Amino acid sequence: MPQFLDTKEAAKHVRLSTATLERLRVTGGGPAFIKPVPNRVVYDIIDLDVWMRGRRQHSTSENQAA
Repeated sequence: MPQFLDTKEAAKHVRLSTATLERLRVTGGGPAFIKPVPNRVVYDIIDLDVWMRGRRQHSTSENQAA
């Protein structure tokens, strides 16, 4: 498996839509991404996995309490 994934591959890796990843790039709160050249975005698999693990919760009320 490659170290860096394009948006479509990254979305599949984290089981989200490409539109969701694109929106998170604009609004913030998403996984770190790399722009090696203008108009090109890639994601490091390690960053995707760290981001997903950082979103782990134990109850649905955790967001309200924070």
